[in-house]
Amino acid sequence: MAKTIFVNLPVTDVARAAAFYEAIGFTRNAMFSTAQAAAMEWSDTISVMLLDHGIYATFTDKTIIDAHTSSGVLFALSRDSRAEVDAITAAAVAAGGRELHGAEDLGFMYSRAFEDPDGHGWGPMFMDMAAAAEAMRQPEEAET
Repeated sequence: MAKTIFVNLPVTDVARAAAFYEAIGFTRNAMFSTAQAAAMEWSDTISVMLLDHGIYATFTDKTIIDAHTSSGVLFALSRDSRAEVDAITAAAVAAGGRELHGAEDLGFMYSRAFEDPDGHGWGPMFMDMAAAAEAMRQPEEAET
């Protein structure tokens, strides 16, 4: 099996959360979805498990935070172009999410940020790897 990541997120309304993630490009895996949990696939190796608080609480004895007021993690999603960064952000806002800040353009990297209806933060980004390599070169490297 390929190395895979499953991100578990506590949500207050699984159906609403699943609809949001479908609207921004995730695909629901029906085999691992119930009324209390939805398996949302980003790629063959990346899935987000949307878990109602009762199911999520079985994985930890810690208090489940309110992601609207506390931050525990921010997720970045790579996209293939600046236009795709803009499109997923627009889809997130249209599906009930909230844009956290406007575009950040570092030349080699372009990003935006939004949160889902439960307050979990996402940062879609596009990076031009050739431009990033050039921008990250040390001055002494550039001289040789």
